[in-house]
Amino acid sequence: MAVFTYKARSRQGEVVEDKIEGNDLMSVAQSLRQQGLLVIDVKEQGVGQRDILEPFKKVKLADLVIFTRQFATMINAGLPIVRALYVLFEQTDNKKLKETLDDVRRNVEAGLALSEALEKHPKVFSKLYTEMVRAGEIGGILDDVLLRVAGQLEKDQELRRKVKSAMTYPTVVLILAILAASFMLIFIVPIFAKMFEDLGGDLPLPTRVAMGLSDILTSVFGVVIYAAAGLGVFLFLRWRKTENGRKAVDPLMLKIPAKIGDIIQKVALARFARTLGTLSAAGVPILQSLEITATSAGNYVIENALLKSRDAIRAGLPIYQPLEEEPVFPPMVTRMIAVGEETGDIDGMLTKIAEFYESEVDAAVKALTSIIEPLMIVVVGGIVGGIIVAMYLPMFKIFELIE
Repeated sequence: MAVFTYKARSRQGEVVEDKIEGNDLMSVAQSLRQQGLLVIDVKEQGVGQRDILEPFKKVKLADLVIFTRQFATMINAGLPIVRALYVLFEQTDNKKLKETLDDVRRNVEAGLALSEALEKHPKVFSKLYTEMVRAGEIGGILDDVLLRVAGQLEKDQELRRKVKSAMTYPTVVLILAILAASFMLIFIVPIFAKMFEDLGGDLPLPTRVAMGLSDILTSVFGVVIYAAAGLGVFLFLRWRKTENGRKAVDPLMLKIPAKIGDIIQKVALARFARTLGTLSAAGVPILQSLEITATSAGNYVIENALLKSRDAIRAGLPIYQPLEEEPVFPPMVTRMIAVGEETGDIDGMLTKIAEFYESEVDAAVKALTSIIEPLMIVVVGGIVGGIIVAMYLPMFKIFELIE
């Protein structure tokens, strides 16, 4: 028999944590219920030990979408939740998702609601996901809600893919340009520098600049510069995820020129409308929906605006009124929400807003890509070509130096 640790609540309301022997998780949970305990959590001792690779294990959004759609289909077909989770656990290839589903199934077998079992894995199942599942459990429409969640995740995945496609090309090209320039300054320029030193004479300013950069990068300072740059990027990305970092960076992101800030705002507005509409259609209370939407908006400015509007809505104001006071929400958004509230079709209006901004993002990304591609060619040509020209300028005086 295995040893299990459990957490339960007694009839007097006291939380009890202890160990018990049993054959499996289900028999242990049944034994505890027979003792008059409300089971909160049961785990086999030794299972769930900390994995040093845990931070590097992730569940891809595509895997989560597939799982959710298959889960909805099985529930709609009449399979019990535990059985459906076991089948999905057996056929899932993603190790992180497989471990998560196994734990969720064990917790559901122990007596927890599905939403409560999912809440134990916030890195896999977001608050939006768990709250919609909870609404589906309460309303008895779990399969329908799961399909809505899958649709929401697919739209979110599509938005991310559009933005990534616009940013991947310039990022890769810029990195390659930096690597090419570094290679030339470290390995090629010193060869020319030695030749120029042997010949003597005054060198053109661009050549002296290139040789100075080469001297820096080939010395100890070069290693320090690259290490400091790498550390700086790492620390910035860590700080960017903190609340202070989001407060400082997110407003600036909306003001980036060349339509980049405009795209970021449209992506955030599309995500806001799609998420709030999905939650509203699933029957989640509006105040709770606003809180969940705020945390999943992806931009601190919209998050802060939604949390401020929640207090006004709690006081009895319509949704659109406090949003009108926030500059980040265009008049079209607030007016359409107002019409949705008046007609009783707030979910439909929010869906139309989301579709509009998603199409706007698509058009803006295509326009930005058409601008960025020739711009990056000029940048790369300027960096690499500048170094080459700086090295060949002295060649025009080579005969003078020899004489």
